[in-house]
Amino acid sequence: MDIREEKRLNTALQINNFKTALNGLEKLVERTAAQKRDERAGLFIQKEDMVDYDKFYVAVQELFGPEVKNQDVKCFYRKLCNNPDAPVDWCEIFGYFSSEEDSLTSQMDEENSVFLVSRKQRVVISGSRRRDVIKCIVKVPQLDLLIAASQKGLITVFNSQMRVQTSTNVTDTSWITGCDYLSQLKRIVATTERTIIVWDYKAQGNSQENYFVIRPMDHCLRCVCVVSLPNQFCRDGILLGDDGGFVNKFTVNSDDFGLKQAKSKRKSQSHVLDSKNFKSIKRKLHNDWVMKIRYISVLNCFGSCSLDSVHSLILDSLDRLEDNLPVREFSMPRGANSFCYCVKANVIVTGGDDKVLRLWHPNISTKPVGKLVGHMFSIVEIVTNEKDQLVISLSSAKVFRVWDIQTLSLVQVFHDSQGRPGDMQIYSMIYDSNHGMLITGSNVIDMYPLTRIIQDTKQIPHTHEREINVMLYNKYFHQVLTICSESIIKVWELTGLQIYQILDPHGFNVELTSAAFDESGFIFATGAYNGTVKIWDFGSGQEMKVLPEGKDWKEEEHWLKRLIFLKAQEKAQYLILALERNGKIKMIQAKEDDICLMVIWELPEVVPLLQDGNQTVHLNMSTRDRNMAIPFPDVKLTVEKNFPQQVNNPPVGIEVNCIDLLQVEGYNLIAAGTLNGVIILWNFVTSTVKEVYRPEDCFTVDPDLDPRRFRINDILFLFRTPECARRSSQDSICSSSQCESSKGPQSSKGSKQSIHDSEVKGGQIDVMVGEQQLVDKKFPEDTNVANTQPPILVTAHEDGHLRLWTIEGRLLKDMLPFTKHSAISLRSLYTDSCTRILLIGNVEGHVILYSIGSFLDPPHDEKKFKQLLAWRAHSLEIIQVVYVEDKQVVLTASADGSVRVWHALSGHYCGYFGQRRLFDISQTSDFILPCDVNEYPIEIKEENKFTEKKQKYEYPLVFDQQRWKKMNSTPLLFKHIAPKAFEVEHDFKFFKCLSSPKIRRQALEGFMTENRDAGIIFGSLPIYRVPSPTSLRFLPLIGSEVQRESSDGIPGKKGGHVQHEKVQQRRSLKKHLIPQINLASSFFPVIPK
Repeated sequence: MDIREEKRLNTALQINNFKTALNGLEKLVERTAAQKRDERAGLFIQKEDMVDYDKFYVAVQELFGPEVKNQDVKCFYRKLCNNPDAPVDWCEIFGYFSSEEDSLTSQMDEENSVFLVSRKQRVVISGSRRRDVIKCIVKVPQLDLLIAASQKGLITVFNSQMRVQTSTNVTDTSWITGCDYLSQLKRIVATTERTIIVWDYKAQGNSQENYFVIRPMDHCLRCVCVVSLPNQFCRDGILLGDDGGFVNKFTVNSDDFGLKQAKSKRKSQSHVLDSKNFKSIKRKLHNDWVMKIRYISVLNCFGSCSLDSVHSLILDSLDRLEDNLPVREFSMPRGANSFCYCVKANVIVTGGDDKVLRLWHPNISTKPVGKLVGHMFSIVEIVTNEKDQLVISLSSAKVFRVWDIQTLSLVQVFHDSQGRPGDMQIYSMIYDSNHGMLITGSNVIDMYPLTRIIQDTKQIPHTHEREINVMLYNKYFHQVLTICSESIIKVWELTGLQIYQILDPHGFNVELTSAAFDESGFIFATGAYNGTVKIWDFGSGQEMKVLPEGKDWKEEEHWLKRLIFLKAQEKAQYLILALERNGKIKMIQAKEDDICLMVIWELPEVVPLLQDGNQTVHLNMSTRDRNMAIPFPDVKLTVEKNFPQQVNNPPVGIEVNCIDLLQVEGYNLIAAGTLNGVIILWNFVTSTVKEVYRPEDCFTVDPDLDPRRFRINDILFLFRTPECARRSSQDSICSSSQCESSKGPQSSKGSKQSIHDSEVKGGQIDVMVGEQQLVDKKFPEDTNVANTQPPILVTAHEDGHLRLWTIEGRLLKDMLPFTKHSAISLRSLYTDSCTRILLIGNVEGHVILYSIGSFLDPPHDEKKFKQLLAWRAHSLEIIQVVYVEDKQVVLTASADGSVRVWHALSGHYCGYFGQRRLFDISQTSDFILPCDVNEYPIEIKEENKFTEKKQKYEYPLVFDQQRWKKMNSTPLLFKHIAPKAFEVEHDFKFFKCLSSPKIRRQALEGFMTENRDAGIIFGSLPIYRVPSPTSLRFLPLIGSEVQRESSDGIPGKKGGHVQHEKVQQRRSLKKHLIPQINLASSFFPVIPK
């Protein structure tokens, strides 16, 4: 008894202790949440008792003991920091999560639903009779047409926009029971209870109402479907199911409906044909009504279902209709009202009055492979979504259930509650895969769109609340890091799933302006506008080290524009190259033993020296001893003569605006582009700093021209390592297999899928790579010498030009990317690891894709630098563009606050980070655009030598009367004896009399005085002289004065060009520019909103 009492007391004590610990946890959570709310509101003051993660973890361990896992506490703390007002449960601290909502309620949440019921669209068919209902709906995917047949005889054809294309009224005493499309005859077939109707929907005028009626029928027809006969043109098969359990097959061809009868001027609207004149066969397969009949082309068989409990479903070849051999039968209680076949899963789904969905293997009829239970009323319709592997079932109570065919789970349930009690029944249902719509027919047509289609095309993409400042891709973890101007760091999976986020990483209201990953991908660094730098652990999001703000620093004086991780010479250390907005380039060091980061190296200012006429300045390397090795030595500028003191505030900005780094064997370079267009190259191998390029008049101010016209916005090294040169052609973006796969079926919206249909030059690259592998095997010691080519510099300019340079300063190519508008400022550059493509983003939101693989090989032929594709990705400026090689997708970050994903081979839109659903980046069949973009991708095709040699006819052939008169041979038409083959070939009199028209090559002359050189017509026209306007400044480029003026405005370019204003950025260049005729809009389609 004492032992039992002791156990009871121990249990009560443990319960009391646990309750006390829960109360302590509740107070800790309240205090931490209050602190986070104050931090967000800007009211929190740093105190000694502030709760960070370390203190929070220690407090939780004191409450519950050391058994609490660090990972679970970290997830709990992160959730509390992200949303202090979110409800939390104590079990989450131990890694257990409970759901307060019912599972069915969460499934019906619209945010996670398959079909967006709130966006349902309704089409009311005008002209239908009173109390008429839609009995049958058929989708013609190859024509993107929808056919709807009402019960009382109205057949309507809708186009892709769901607008009525044509319609007809069938004047028959019996009701319509079904319809389908004759793909070979290009006509519509419908069945009434006693007749078959064939209607030519493409007929114009009065003949539109004419149709053919095939009668009589032995039984009442209940359903119909069309069988396209293989290798037989102008002939279709029609399968019919009736109320006697028979399956009938009619074979119809174009001669049966008679072109002569169609052209006859009969007043009657219908032409009655005898059913006995058609080839038909039938066989009794069921003992009750045939409810549905379908032809499954993949299985090369037909299927028919009935209310018969024994012969519920028949699935067999069409040959079984002609013989009496046994057929494959599927039995189920109370029969089947509908069935469908899922191709990918290879299952047949049936449903009927027993309210159970059964899944059958086509070859196993004894037992179903699965059952889906949930309907409370009889199942009347079943359709499939092949792409998403979904089955949609409909009950007689208008309740829709969406099932996952792979997991056999319920995905969504919704109910059509609209309509009066008498309008409850839905007679037909289909799934439109072209537009992602579930379409039903009752007294109206209802369309339920897929949620992902609405999210992709209707909702504005929104990744952050503010504009994006930084976007980085971690190629080792396949994750994306984004930072907005509100200083929120978000980390995403490439599928769109958000992993974690960090709020105010550098303190409250401190904007982050730059970031970078190290080589391993485990560490990333962030830089802010106040000059502070922090290093973070990428996996956990925890801060590691910090470079604090200096006491004497002015606001925005040390604004960090670019961070680059350098290759560390020693372990457990990090080196970061930083560019400030004032043009200074620094090196920041992080050691494992040090708490803070420190600046250990700084490049001296060289622009003033280059401004005074020096093309090359030598560097004096310092031999100062350091505790650690760094990639760049301490340098000083060596000047041969003294120059006057420079003005502190020059009239033109000369600060460095962008930098890039190249650290490979044989090269140790830093390239810099300035605000006034000067390109500077620091070469630490040759100990020199060189001015690669300087525009004319870049140090002077012209009040009539925009001072930002010379600015270099981005600079990039193009260098191919020997390893990349030896890489197989499978890694190429334009390999033959990928180009073939990119030519797959696309939607009818005009997708530009084939980037360089053949790209012969790209194929040559692959051949050269293969040949180079053989050379490497023969001469392995000379690999680096043979394959390594000098690097090339590419610069993106404010005036819209893309320029490529050698490191010696020779201009290789100067071009304007081809987009809808000309001369748009370029913002971002990116290339892949093997330098085969070049991606560019501009201020108008366009992405331009170039193929540069062949161009990098000497002698750098300009024709090999080819633009492949251009598309509009955003409505505002693109901040950063990234190419993901293994997935072949492009990531774009913009000032509109969104980061979007695109297919690199086609410019197709995949989705955006932050959307509700995960996007599938491997699927390319759907062509959709975000709601703020209405331009199709622009494909740049190259004319090859085969297309250039096509024969062109100047004039059409005409009938020559003189040749006809000379023909004396009797036509073969009047010969009684059948002509031989050679006689037919040589006796086509009409075609022998065709010749080119006699066109006068000289001008006609008249009896009146006129200009004889111009001829009688143009020589007689009056000539008027228009006086020249006072100023040609604001006229199109039609005179030499304007061309001279435009060429003076921008040196280094012979012709004039336009700098288009950026509408959304409020920086106008309008008054400084010369308008120009832009014909590009005539060649690019615009999608109407």
